[in-house]
Amino acid sequence: MNENLFASFTTPTLMGLPIVILIIMFPTVLFPNPNRLIDNRMTTIQQQLIKVILKQMMMMHNTKGRTWSLMLITLILFIGTTNLLGLLPYSFTPTTQLSMNLAMAIPLWAGAVLLGFRHKTKMSLAHFLPQGTPIPLIPMLVIIETISLFIQPLALAVRLTANITAGHLLMHLIGNATSTLFSLNTSAALTTFIILSLLTVLEFAVALIQAYVFTLLVSLYLHDNT
Repeated sequence: MNENLFASFTTPTLMGLPIVILIIMFPTVLFPNPNRLIDNRMTTIQQQLIKVILKQMMMMHNTKGRTWSLMLITLILFIGTTNLLGLLPYSFTPTTQLSMNLAMAIPLWAGAVLLGFRHKTKMSLAHFLPQGTPIPLIPMLVIIETISLFIQPLALAVRLTANITAGHLLMHLIGNATSTLFSLNTSAALTTFIILSLLTVLEFAVALIQAYVFTLLVSLYLHDNT
């Protein structure tokens, strides 16, 4: 059977209608708003993890930067949960789509940069021309720094897309090899199955690490501009 390797990355549809919006909204169900005087264990663990992550990321920010705390914690929870849900069988991972990652990266990057130009205009403009630059190199350095500034959201989106997509493709290939080898060589199939199990554990770690890296880089861009 010839299966399309990239079939799991196509946008899912129901009766001809895309259901990406429903998939994107699904992680909100996993983080309910507590309405009890005493929370259960799951809600307590979630709140403690959120406090630890928020404290770690907001430690370097000033008062103005800490106003983004709700945005950043929502971002890391959304990316982390969608990455983990994408590891379930017959599921779809929205973060494998470059368009969606760009839709997250560009507004956050633009907001941080515009905030810097508004409140720290001189320092923001000084990034385009390092101190002590020789006069003949000034035009070239300004162009290079401008390109490096505008490439930041693209690097954010491509990094997340590439890491998640590569892991899913590798799991797909090793899974197909395992199912094929079971009818040919049992010992080789068991070896590939062990590799697949270890790779699955690694992908769980990658799903969380990439969510943290994406949010941390946005936080660093914000720190540089506040």
